Amino acid sequence: MNKSYLFALVVALIIQSCATVPVTGRKQLKLLPSSQMLSMSASEYSSFLNEKAPLPASNAKARNLKDIGEDIAAATEKYLRDNGHKSMIDNFDWTFNLVEDETVNAWCMPGGRVVFYTGILPICKNDNGIAAVMGHEVAHAVARHGNERMSQQLAIQGAGMSLSTLLQEEPQLTHDLALQAFGLGSQFGILAYSRKHESEADKMGLIFMAIAGYDPREAVEVWKRMAEVGGQQPPEFLSTHPSHETRIEELNAYMDEALKYYSPGN
Repeated sequence: MNKSYLFALVVALIIQSCATVPVTGRKQLKLLPSSQMLSMSASEYSSFLNEKAPLPASNAKARNLKDIGEDIAAATEKYLRDNGHKSMIDNFDWTFNLVEDETVNAWCMPGGRVVFYTGILPICKNDNGIAAVMGHEVAHAVARHGNERMSQQLAIQGAGMSLSTLLQEEPQLTHDLALQAFGLGSQFGILAYSRKHESEADKMGLIFMAIAGYDPREAVEVWKRMAEVGGQQPPEFLSTHPSHETRIEELNAYMDEALKYYSPGN
């Protein structure tokens, strides 16, 4: 094949794969079809809940979490619809579950599938705190961060194989890559890129929770409480998350913009 033609083809594919992240306007490269990401997400989410059963809908904490999640989902849809990004959540299946686990964690898979661990609730402390974490995790899914991470990991560890080929030939590797891309796994590599995702999700999350009627200023308090949790945080350059100090500083810097969307009791 002519080299100039090949180069032009690669450039065309890259341009076609580019998208814009809502709120931040960052250009991103997504190489994997959304349909495959949603399918993998549904499978991994089901597997997780089979291993760790969620608290029943009759549980007061689980019910409250679901109510807040639905508020954030509605606010997210409103922002995307008002700003010409409604197609980004086509085929989302908003699901909110709470599992009994002392781990301080929460995540949202592609397609809007959310899990909170009971261990993070004391850090959230109140409904505004839950909304802050919820908005952040939902932002990861809306911004297609899992697709970006999976694309990078496939290129590095999958030796350039397509996702469908990797699924057939290396199912365990694909499973591990999916967990990492969806935020359920961790390993060294592409750390700065992951920190960029975290900072981006922080900003988007502030907007989503503010539109939903939750005070975005509580996000700062959540991360102050997170900083007080026992255990030593690794240096920022070895962490996939920004340091607590950096995160709080960036949240405060963006707060005036977020407060433009905030009307108590929305």
